[in-house]
Amino acid sequence: ELRTLSQDPLPGMHRYMNNAGYNETRAAVAAKLTRDSGLAVAGDHVIMTCGAGGALNVVLKTILNPGEEVIILAPYFVEYKFYIDNHGGVPVEVWTNHETFQLDIEAIEKALTPKTRAILICSPNNPTGVIYPEESLRQLGAIVKKVHKRNGHLIYVISDEPYARIAYDGKHVPNIFPLVESSIIVTSHSKDLALPGERIGYLAANPRMDTVMQFMEGAIFSNRVLGFVNAPALMQRLVAKLQDESVDIAAYQVKRDLLVNALTAMGFEMVKPDGAFYLFPKSPLADDVEFVKLAQKHRILLVPGAGFGAPGFFRIAYCVDKAVIERSLPAWSNLAKEVGLKG
Repeated sequence: ELRTLSQDPLPGMHRYMNNAGYNETRAAVAAKLTRDSGLAVAGDHVIMTCGAGGALNVVLKTILNPGEEVIILAPYFVEYKFYIDNHGGVPVEVWTNHETFQLDIEAIEKALTPKTRAILICSPNNPTGVIYPEESLRQLGAIVKKVHKRNGHLIYVISDEPYARIAYDGKHVPNIFPLVESSIIVTSHSKDLALPGERIGYLAANPRMDTVMQFMEGAIFSNRVLGFVNAPALMQRLVAKLQDESVDIAAYQVKRDLLVNALTAMGFEMVKPDGAFYLFPKSPLADDVEFVKLAQKHRILLVPGAGFGAPGFFRIAYCVDKAVIERSLPAWSNLAKEVGLKG
């Protein structure tokens, strides 16, 4: 597709456009969301963005007043707090289940206050790889709907979904639109099409959401005044025809299984991920930062769980060649022995 575009460029392909993006690209995304959700999603419910990070900042700029709260679920993506702070919001950390990393619905409900403006979720999750099941999302939707009916206070559920097409063992990533009326999807093609450097993604608002078109108008304006203006023109043309495509999931699953089986046999403890391309094991040392430093001496690069709001864990990314993982296993074995693990 990219070769075709470069060899036979469309007239005016690089001109200014609607700040929400090309109509045909928004329509293609909307058609995919309609198939996945069973709801009538239109192009007017979609804004093409500079990746998921751009989409999140646009959404937060649109919905937040200074001092309003956004619930983030630990473990969470490192940059969420910075994005919320960008727009005068206050992050409120709520832990998922400590053993499974699944949603703790009761804890979320207890954390709601009159200042709560949004709940930010990520499924499949970065850093844990867990997928939130349909029933949990339905319960979450019921909670925010109850609050809205009781006092007119609309709480948005922002679903960060760059890994939605990367799921293993036949697992299904539920579309949030039928389950949570006040939901907004933010995503990118950085992971599912392996285009992280191109910064192409989108946000989409649930067509059933109260005042949905008012939100869309605000988000289009925010996309411009935040300096994004519009998503990259060439990439919009490209992804319009790739909405049902994905990277090779089977290759990722092989690498996941290789690492999970090897590390578990060495004595590491972890929840087996259902999606994305991360492992989030427990740190064998009480200080996860010290463990990560020790791993570096064995030429293993990890990220401490403290950065994800989860001290006592560490993250491994396995989006590398299988051969790299295989060559790393002796180093992992030496590291495990040094910290006293017994497989």
